[in-house]
Amino acid sequence: MTEQRDVIEVLTHDHRKVERMFAELEGLDVSGSAGAPARKKDLVDQITIELVRHAAAEEAALYPAVKIELGELEAERATHGHARAEEMMQRLEPLAPTNSRFDTELATLMREIRGHVAEEEGVLFPRMRMVFTAGELLELGRKVESVKKLAPTRPHPFAADEPPAATLLGPIAGLLDRLRDAITRRGTER
Repeated sequence: MTEQRDVIEVLTHDHRKVERMFAELEGLDVSGSAGAPARKKDLVDQITIELVRHAAAEEAALYPAVKIELGELEAERATHGHARAEEMMQRLEPLAPTNSRFDTELATLMREIRGHVAEEEGVLFPRMRMVFTAGELLELGRKVESVKKLAPTRPHPFAADEPPAATLLGPIAGLLDRLRDAITRRGTER
């Protein structure tokens, strides 16, 4: 049985996982290897899956509590950042890694995500540690982990991202995304 992590540990783990994939992308030489473009596309698909699940979990399980305890502005700022990132991921999704716009869109997404992570880890998480009890942080961690299991895996930037609509529609979008991913083998190491 694994030990329950608090919400900050869960989200920080997600941040590190995506950063490792960003670092691998930055080290790929698409022109140097026949398999590099496919690996690049696989990595971007996996990053998208992780970021969409992460954002959906924050919006459904974390931000309502943040709004109550830390104020609406804090939750709105983070949600707005998610919407921008989802729009970028949606533009990136149909592009081939050899398309001239692919690297530009990817660099913009990486810069946006790194800025969001820096703000969360530097501002939001320390404030949460001061306001929420250890038990509340553990419960929020449990909720975030639960939502991630049912969350969408593809960007839906124009979908509702606040409860109750997100709570009701998120699992449906997640199921449809997972079916589509299974058919196309998206997000699997080929």
